[in-house]
Amino acid sequence: MRSRSASEIGDVLLQDERVKAITFTGSGPVGWKLRERAPKKRVNLELGNATPVIVAADADLDLAAEKIAANAFSFAGQSCISIQRVYAERPVYDSLLERLLPRVEALKVGDPADEGTDVGPVIDDDARERILEWIRASTGEVLVGGELEGDLIRPTVIGNPGRDDKVSCEEVFGPVCTVTAVGSLDEAFELANGTRYGLQAGIFTAGIETALRAAQELDFGGVTVNEAPTFRADQMPYGGVKDSGNTREGPAYAVRELTEERLVVIDL
Repeated sequence: MRSRSASEIGDVLLQDERVKAITFTGSGPVGWKLRERAPKKRVNLELGNATPVIVAADADLDLAAEKIAANAFSFAGQSCISIQRVYAERPVYDSLLERLLPRVEALKVGDPADEGTDVGPVIDDDARERILEWIRASTGEVLVGGELEGDLIRPTVIGNPGRDDKVSCEEVFGPVCTVTAVGSLDEAFELANGTRYGLQAGIFTAGIETALRAAQELDFGGVTVNEAPTFRADQMPYGGVKDSGNTREGPAYAVRELTEERLVVIDL
């Protein structure tokens, strides 16, 4: 029996009138094209992100560094809510790096089947070369990593990259995290919102007013406070806005997304 490509299977689902709804998790260009090609179906999309984290001047820096190191590089950064962009208020920028960089350097690169491994390979050679090229093209300073360990990309932290660098505005989907000093929370919110993505974002702060402001101003489907935006639980309404998607996942929310309501009026 001949194996079928993903595009062939997708074409069948798009064209068959018996298929009333399609859910897709993947890249933005593919997802939005699917929706365009199936205007009469429900097409629910969960797409990419360039996940930002804000570290306020009053944040618990040890907690922030621990969460960033763990959640920027797990699965080699190949998660749509992997931490990619960190914006630290200038008074705590150096102190955050002092805590973060040793934690990143201590991560073990190797075989993901080994329980001691923290960072494994990216999906294929093409992805590896693209990620390395994005690192080389960045105008920021490579503080840790930036090269291979064997065939694997070492966990990489880039300090103060350019706003238009691909590592700043596109989804890296690899073991790369940027840390940028900002002069104010206003600047941090503006930079965090400054991509076409809007899946999840996070902030570390000791102030409830700052936390509530983040919840209001960050244009994302989810905002975490003193927790990595990589956090996800099945019961939460998980999903994004802007180019990150048009749906909410989680059992209760998915049922609603995939249900066609019917009105029945009875006069007895």
